[in-house]
Amino acid sequence: MNLTNKKIGVIGTGKMGAALIRGIANSKVVKSTDIHASDVYERGLEELQKELGINVSTDNKQTVLNSDIIILAVKPQVLKTILAGIKDSVTSDKLLVSIAAGVSLKDIEGELESGSRAVRVMPNIAATVAEAASSVCPGKNASINDAEVTLEIFRTIGSALVVSEHLMDAVTGLSGSGPAFIFPVIEAMADGGVYEGLDRQCALTLAAQTVLGAAKMVLETRTHPDELKDMVTSPGGTTIRGIRVLEEYGIRAAFMNAVIAASKRSRELGK
Repeated sequence: MNLTNKKIGVIGTGKMGAALIRGIANSKVVKSTDIHASDVYERGLEELQKELGINVSTDNKQTVLNSDIIILAVKPQVLKTILAGIKDSVTSDKLLVSIAAGVSLKDIEGELESGSRAVRVMPNIAATVAEAASSVCPGKNASINDAEVTLEIFRTIGSALVVSEHLMDAVTGLSGSGPAFIFPVIEAMADGGVYEGLDRQCALTLAAQTVLGAAKMVLETRTHPDELKDMVTSPGGTTIRGIRVLEEYGIRAAFMNAVIAASKRSRELGK
């Protein structure tokens, strides 16, 4: 399967659902007229229709019937109800993609007809600026092509890769929760700049761009972060002084433990 001449449906148009729709529409991999969306909130639907020219409805079944690929962008606690309402319309020729956090493929497939094709995806909040880190996990009936087309869809809002489902809790702890670990870092760096005399907006801009640039260097140069750090750290210079302070306060252990704690909580919530 590829996206040529495929129709995509999105059930749920909150922040993540709307970000996905915008990413898909703006990428031009699918025509806006081939995108269908449904939600109980008509105002949000109307805004997306006006902005992008997509098809909208308050009837989830209509979205399913008019789509080849259906993305469930709903909260975990309502997923079962949504699946019960569309079950009869999810035929074997349709691919179902769930981004509901913590809901296993076994639970999703258990709500569908035997043989239904499902894929589970964990994106993150950076989808709202088309810089999401998404992890894709195909279900037992999903083909290699199903995984590839899912990757193509989620690469319209950032990067995406395939992982085994037993690693999805680790994904949740790292990339799912990760943006919230970085925001305080940006704020703290900006506070340091303000302390040293920079105005608040200038400090925030410099701090955020510094984090963005550092991340881009890791991704685009494919160089180990330790080697990149050494490129900036000259003997007896300013950077090594700052790094010594970070090490004194346990920066590495703090971030490692944050990811481990978030992953553990993800496992707890999935039971």
